[in-house]
Amino acid sequence: MTTDSSTRLRIANLTVKFPGTVAVDNASIDVKPGEFFTLLGPSGCGKTTLLRTIAGFCHQNEGHIYFNDRLVDLLPAHRRDTGMVFQNYAVFPHLTVWQNIAYGLRARRVPKLEMSERIKEAIRLVDLNGYEERKPSQLSGGQQQRVVVARATVVRPQILLMDEPLANLDAKLRVRLREELRELQRELGITTIYVTHDQEEALSISDRIAVMWMGKVQQIGSPMEVYRHPVSKSVAEFVGEGTFFTGVVCHMNDDEITVELEDGKRLVSDSLSRLETTEGDPVRLGFRPQDAKIVINPAPNAENILIGTVIQKMYFGGLVRYNFETSSGLQMQAEEYAPIRDGSNTEGDAISISIPRDRLMVFPVGEEEEIGQ
Repeated sequence: MTTDSSTRLRIANLTVKFPGTVAVDNASIDVKPGEFFTLLGPSGCGKTTLLRTIAGFCHQNEGHIYFNDRLVDLLPAHRRDTGMVFQNYAVFPHLTVWQNIAYGLRARRVPKLEMSERIKEAIRLVDLNGYEERKPSQLSGGQQQRVVVARATVVRPQILLMDEPLANLDAKLRVRLREELRELQRELGITTIYVTHDQEEALSISDRIAVMWMGKVQQIGSPMEVYRHPVSKSVAEFVGEGTFFTGVVCHMNDDEITVELEDGKRLVSDSLSRLETTEGDPVRLGFRPQDAKIVINPAPNAENILIGTVIQKMYFGGLVRYNFETSSGLQMQAEEYAPIRDGSNTEGDAISISIPRDRLMVFPVGEEEEIGQ
């Protein structure tokens, strides 16, 4: 098999089995040179097993792995030219920052002068100037993880593999370090495979995302694609928040679909790119809370209007979130950004929302169980 010259990593029909379970199920992924590619999914979905198989720590039962045009199935981990960053900091406690970063270069017998220059550059890139002689016990968790990143990148691997590297850090530090990681990756141009269960993290730093569940790759696309155009209700629920309910297709053509709810209300969507259904079929509909637009006194013939009663109002500074219930008992959410009418839409008040037809998602009924449930 020959890989495309624009592909740094190709995973072809990869399956990894453990006793009693299929950890990775027929996964196929192409990653471009210099791309920041994220494997996103809940615990146990197979993302870490896939990463470890790429690294050579696990071996597949079926399928192949290519780096550039080279088949690496039989290569041991130390010959695959990858850098690895784990969830735990994995620094050598008896070595200084300088010595930790130098470890991989010494193993590769890099000349001393070149080694020194590369370590200095790595320390600059991860903002650890002045910490060269400190031991890990003298560093914070964030600083220790910077050491690990420097050690993994200083050897200039073809592919950098990162397994939830920020999971053990507090929320504010996690946000700051993910931004630093992304800038570092861009500056170095290293192809990066990043594993996380954090949807916000994946959306904010990735060029593309592969959403995984039960060993299968559910969808691959840009952050915008997987968020705005999920291929299933499962992906839609895992990648962001949403309100979901059922209806029956009452009209459909090449441009739009009309769905009738249990109470007779009809909603129109033009999200048809992946939908295979016919009139009379049950479907699931959904929308993001931020896509619902609160309207005052909607016109009688206005499209995609839902009316309910506010049961909870939550203020988050820049936005207000409303939980409301329709007359038929559907529980829904809507958000209002930068509200200027203090005291409006309080609990018990009637509320009307409009859902743009290009923001109303439609999925077939009977798809797989929700991701993460």
